[in-house]
Amino acid sequence: MLIRAIYRMYKSSFSGLPLAIWMLSLVVFVNRSGSMVLFFLSLYFTRELQLPVAMAGKLISIYGIGSLFGSFLGGELSDKFGAVRIQLLSLVTTAIGFILLSAMHTIIHIAVILFFLAIFSESFRPANATAIAENCPPLLRPRAFALNRLAINLGVSIGPAVGGLMASRDYHYLFWIDGLTCLAAAMLLIFYFRKLPVFTAAHSSIKQEKKKNRIREDRIFLRILLLVFACGLIFVQLFNTWPIYLREIYGIEEKYIGLMLTFNALLVVIFEMPLVHKIQKYDHLKMIALGSLLLGLGFALLPLSTMTVFAAFTVMIWSVGEMLVFPLLTSYIANRADDAARGKYLGLYNLSFSLAMFIGPAAGAGLYDQVSPTVLWIFCGITGIITFFGFHLIRHIRVKTVNTDHY
Repeated sequence: MLIRAIYRMYKSSFSGLPLAIWMLSLVVFVNRSGSMVLFFLSLYFTRELQLPVAMAGKLISIYGIGSLFGSFLGGELSDKFGAVRIQLLSLVTTAIGFILLSAMHTIIHIAVILFFLAIFSESFRPANATAIAENCPPLLRPRAFALNRLAINLGVSIGPAVGGLMASRDYHYLFWIDGLTCLAAAMLLIFYFRKLPVFTAAHSSIKQEKKKNRIREDRIFLRILLLVFACGLIFVQLFNTWPIYLREIYGIEEKYIGLMLTFNALLVVIFEMPLVHKIQKYDHLKMIALGSLLLGLGFALLPLSTMTVFAAFTVMIWSVGEMLVFPLLTSYIANRADDAARGKYLGLYNLSFSLAMFIGPAAGAGLYDQVSPTVLWIFCGITGIITFFGFHLIRHIRVKTVNTDHY
């Protein structure tokens, strides 16, 4: 009986989504399953090209700057030219960019390629999110974005593993595999969407007839962007100070830190879709607020122990927070915007998170080194509390919205 109940729960979680959503998620999975260059870029610069560590860091920062432009432009251009077209442009140019990058050896050439590669590569995310919103009714969007995140996590669990094997042989394989999977994802897009309205000029003309949102007047959205940035400052520590802390303070070896990340990915893959399906009847801002609190709490608890099992427990806490925040928040923002401005809304949402990804590592490392790791984790907890009350405050702010909002 229990097995049947679990089966029915999973079946209902995945059922009812349009075929286009499955195809868009498949495109993301194919693309992410080949994502390996960025994971090993610092090693490629320092070991293969023999660049100093400081120079490698500067070059990766250039990619971060380019990603800020790409996050905004991807959404802006999706409104004007169509989300599917922008995804195609992103995938094809990214493939070319990776292959060109593998042939560059001078710093100035690498820097230029990295900057434009970041713009084209990072424009994919808001375009893909816009396409999901366009092809899915509002009530199904939370599960649609959860499915998309599931595809991302499955793909990311493959790409770095394969990349590690390829890097041990020849780093140049990484660039070609990453580029070819981008082209494969582009072929999937063309195969499915070539005859649908979103791939024709008529779609753009229809969108122009819609009344555009005035983002400056949407105070709720502007406040949400600040809270997204705050959540991003917490989450980005996962890729920066968190593994250092586990290694230095907890004494956990790198391979087991990798298993912690795998544990997080498994939790997301197994539980996010059923969780989102179960809570979709509740107030979404309440759930997002709870998720942001858990996100901060998961990191704030780290100084309380140095046992590996406790570290795994904290991973469970912020993983639940992650599952509550990101799919519901993306859906909420997509539902606020009308058809003519949805790409811009999602682009600004991605820009806020990208800005946190750009500022967060330096800010977190500064607190970690110059003050203390404990202060950093306390700061994460306080930020989680602030975002918790921030999202609750937004629920009580009454402003005129462009679309009817049931959240």
